[in-house]
Amino acid sequence: MAPPKENVSLLFKLYCLTVMTLVAATYTVALRYTRTTGAVLYFSSTAVCITEVIKLFLSLGILAKETGSLGKLSMSLKENVLGSPKELLKLSVPSVVYAVQNNMAFLALSNLDAAVYQVTYQLKIPCTALCTVLMLNRSLSRLQWFSVFMLCGGVTLVQWKPAQATKVQMEQNPLLGFGAIAIAVLCSGFAGVYFEKVLKSSDTSLWVRNIQMYLSGIAVTLLGVYTAEGAQVIEKGFFYGYTPYVWFVIFLSSVGGLYTSVVVKYTDNILKGFSAAAAIVLSTVASVILFGLQITITFSLGALLVCVSIYLYGLPRQDTTKIQPAETKISKGNLTSV
Repeated sequence: MAPPKENVSLLFKLYCLTVMTLVAATYTVALRYTRTTGAVLYFSSTAVCITEVIKLFLSLGILAKETGSLGKLSMSLKENVLGSPKELLKLSVPSVVYAVQNNMAFLALSNLDAAVYQVTYQLKIPCTALCTVLMLNRSLSRLQWFSVFMLCGGVTLVQWKPAQATKVQMEQNPLLGFGAIAIAVLCSGFAGVYFEKVLKSSDTSLWVRNIQMYLSGIAVTLLGVYTAEGAQVIEKGFFYGYTPYVWFVIFLSSVGGLYTSVVVKYTDNILKGFSAAAAIVLSTVASVILFGLQITITFSLGALLVCVSIYLYGLPRQDTTKIQPAETKISKGNLTSV
């Protein structure tokens, strides 16, 4: 009976990572399109807020299906949300950080091509690795450290002489874009590992944790709307500049956020970065077609190094020890009990 369970588990992980790859590539290209081709520019802070609302309702629906009845759903919410203010406060930390990260993504893709953004954003992998070592007391193999430095070298090559898009007429500030990516990378690494630590420190349902985080996220993003673009939103309206493409971006962001939670819970937080190699290729092809991206030699070499480094990082560790099987059993026990 064990092999079938393992096969199902492997298929489930592959399914999640495949969906994440497609969502990540499509989201990046679509967001870039909405920020550079529209005559009327929508408010990015309102889009981030709406994304949190959609993710909250999706999580509520999944939790309702998980509990089996509205009565049990109501009891679960009373116990874990209304009756747990400390847990809400604990989940408000990643809510704030993710809100900053999502807003930085809009700023970065307003000033950088989707392919350049996709490659540079992979700096989240070494950032996540560092946070994993510091916050979860894990260790990295020599090959993993080597792949981290290789990734940084690849990103440096991409930034050395960035590829240019010929079909984008809007004025852009690459330096501002790279600065926004740097902030987003730091936020992604810290928030992802923090959320993983909270998830794996208790048997609380993944979807309950999501609801706790998204409730805090809505409050945080509404505050962001007020402080960043409050006057303009009041004057022009909350949904000013929204088009079907903008709603598509919001939908992709919502789905991507939920799949990220699933991957963090049932695999490992760093694993969600391994699908990035395919996402880079897809984003580059789309950028060439949609935005007239002119590929340079340094961009090609840098992107190749990043893809190889991601592959090397994902290779299984060879230096296993006797205690690892026991740790693996404990980890599997925690995961399957949720």
